[in-house]
Amino acid sequence: MVSPLNVSAPAVLAAEETEQNILLPHPPDIIWSLVIVVIVGIVFYKYVLPKFQAVLDERTAKIEGGIAKAEKAQEEAAEALKEYHQQLAEARADAAKTREEARAEGTAIVAELRSKAQDEASRIVETAHRQIEAERQTAAVSLRAEVGTLATELASKIVGESLEDSARQSRVVDRFLDELEAAGDESRSAQTASAGSSAGKEG
Repeated sequence: MVSPLNVSAPAVLAAEETEQNILLPHPPDIIWSLVIVVIVGIVFYKYVLPKFQAVLDERTAKIEGGIAKAEKAQEEAAEALKEYHQQLAEARADAAKTREEARAEGTAIVAELRSKAQDEASRIVETAHRQIEAERQTAAVSLRAEVGTLATELASKIVGESLEDSARQSRVVDRFLDELEAAGDESRSAQTASAGSSAGKEG
């Protein structure tokens, strides 16, 4: 008879060999897998990787160019802002200068117009004084002539003789006018005295 131990030992060895064949690939599979991996690696390294590298370089260049453009645009914006502030300051200075010049010019114009108005007023007053003086002199001459004529006629009637002599007529007229002036002075003195006494009484 065959011993059970002798039968089970080869079976166990066969089972172990079968398990090892399942877990480990055959050597040809390993070799072909390595060959395929090497081929794929070579193809990837020669064709795919350069394209990826080119795409990455292009994107890097675009990004760097965009950053450079952004920095340049930022510098230009800062320069434009600085120029704008400078122009604004100059415009404000010009406006202030123009305002001061306009104010000074307005003051000068007002002073000139005031001076012209004063000169014109002085001229008008002087002209009025001259006209009044001329009218007064004319009236005095006319009044003297009329008074002289009336005095001559009155004296002729009173004396009863004619006063046609010019010298005599002139003396009579002068004496009559002097008497009128003296009477006028006395009347004005009396009025002044009465006004002074009235003021003293009120005080």
